[in-house]
Amino acid sequence: MEAPHSSPAADAGTRLTLNSPSEMQELGRRIAKLLRPGDLVMLTGELGAGKTTLTRGLGEGLGVRGAVTSPTFVIARVHPSLVGGPALVHVDAYRLGGGLDEMEDLDLDVSLPESVVVVEWGEGKVEELSEDRLQVLIDRAVGETAVDSDDRRIVTITGIGPRWAGAGVEGL
Repeated sequence: MEAPHSSPAADAGTRLTLNSPSEMQELGRRIAKLLRPGDLVMLTGELGAGKTTLTRGLGEGLGVRGAVTSPTFVIARVHPSLVGGPALVHVDAYRLGGGLDEMEDLDLDVSLPESVVVVEWGEGKVEELSEDRLQVLIDRAVGETAVDSDDRRIVTITGIGPRWAGAGVEGL
């Protein structure tokens, strides 16, 4: 994994280059150390970008029960903590087209205060759940860098809201 560096725009978050799925999973473990009950994490990236791999690392870091797999066909999975921490609620909003109305049917606002809620494909659908959220954008490397490895990803992590001010995102 290349050393983290800030992106040129001050509000663009922390930008990392990852070279393998194992590095993506390790990033998830590192992010988990920053998470606490009530946190909302939004993951954005194309199919196969590594959203579920990152969430698997979050689950390992949080010490939750059960294998973290894509919840595409069940929409949401709850992974209770094995270590007395918050549960991980893993949501795949890919098939939900109605925005917050459909998300409200999942009662995420009820789960949010005592859990860490991770939403794949949540952009434009879950922002109203919390003014504080961690946005993670995963892009496949393109151009010359893509020749080196199909596994290379550019990950931009942005903390939004007062919760994330000084929370350590820049040190990931």
